[in-house]
Amino acid sequence: MQKRKGKALVWLRNDLRIKDQVSFYHATHKHETVIAFYSFDPLHYSDTGWGFKKTEAFRAQFLLETLAQLQRDLKDHNISLVVQHEEPSKGIQELIEAHAITDLYWQKEWTQEEREREDEVRAVLSENISVHTHYDQFLFHPEDVPVEINQLPEVFTVFRKKCEKYSKVRSSFPAAAIMPENNLLTKVTPLPSLENLGLNTPTAHPHSAFPFKGGSKAAELRMEHYFWDTEKLSFYKQTRNGLLGLDYSSKFSAWLANGAISARQIYWEIKEYEAQVQKNQSTYWLIFELIWRDYFKFISLKHQDKIFQLGGILQKDYHWKNNPKTIQAWIDGETREPFVNGNMIELQKTGWMSNRGRQNVASYFAKDLLLDWRIGATYFEAQLIDYDVHSNYGNWMYVAGVGNDPRDRKFNVRMQAERYDENGKFQRLWNQKSLFE
Repeated sequence: MQKRKGKALVWLRNDLRIKDQVSFYHATHKHETVIAFYSFDPLHYSDTGWGFKKTEAFRAQFLLETLAQLQRDLKDHNISLVVQHEEPSKGIQELIEAHAITDLYWQKEWTQEEREREDEVRAVLSENISVHTHYDQFLFHPEDVPVEINQLPEVFTVFRKKCEKYSKVRSSFPAAAIMPENNLLTKVTPLPSLENLGLNTPTAHPHSAFPFKGGSKAAELRMEHYFWDTEKLSFYKQTRNGLLGLDYSSKFSAWLANGAISARQIYWEIKEYEAQVQKNQSTYWLIFELIWRDYFKFISLKHQDKIFQLGGILQKDYHWKNNPKTIQAWIDGETREPFVNGNMIELQKTGWMSNRGRQNVASYFAKDLLLDWRIGATYFEAQLIDYDVHSNYGNWMYVAGVGNDPRDRKFNVRMQAERYDENGKFQRLWNQKSLFE
């Protein structure tokens, strides 16, 4: 066995798990001391230029639950999780100096704010600190995709077929090593409260389609339920466009978004299910959706900050409006479309919305109201428990006609409501004002 040497600090962001986690695997097997660090970056809890916070209460609560679970999991490995509420570079610099850190690990990111934070961290590092970064949020590792990033296809189907034919999903990483007991720091860092973050505690809604807790344990329990206990996976393709209930879809997106579970873990569990229970179109379709998630990550890797620009990756020059009264009516579920309203009220009251709902309310915002799509995307960023920068902005560009939809489609919201909420049950539920009084 290789002798451990040096002291490692693992900077965590959206990779909040101990299993199948590249940084923890290497750090715990190579170094004699390992400390984990997470920053509640004040930037993420600031107000946006559009009039709402970058992170609202439902998403923040799920994150706090995730970190509480990770703190317990790390303690079982004799690793301390230090949590601070300041710019990451400050906390990292303090820990490096206080503990004579020699090696720094983090998951590689590439979107604007994340790049800027990485630059700030690098700026405070001395030359003798070794930095180790890894891509650890993909299904198909960038090194394994059979095309150069700058040549990535602009149509999903082309990308998917190439990956399915020429790429393989890597195995999950082996478990992180358990460190010696004296690796634990004597001072335990408490997690902040929602109040500390400037947020109110959200009220759990009895009709929420996502009443689940954050953290790796909750993610594994969900997978156990959806795959093995109920075998709902076998019917995923038929039910995935549902609107009501816990099991119309896998709901994995929230745990994937902050890295409480990896895409690889889900993929290999699907393969085990196919071997033991059944392989059909539904089991494939969940893999298909994981590939879609990958695709939006690769699109943002290719196009960088264009995904945040008004013209999107196509740089189209549409005429967009910015009417605060119309925007607020959309947010509050007070448009002339009951299907849009029901979905927006569900989002406001629970932090969740179905995939079918998201496509419709986004299309209505951009294509019917002709509003600046970035405002809608930013509101989703604040509210959605499962917010993921790549999927969120990728999907909003797609429906706004400035992204990866070669057909530039517009959803007919009323026809969609008739098809997916035929008896009106969803709309009646969420448009009942008495529920919220």
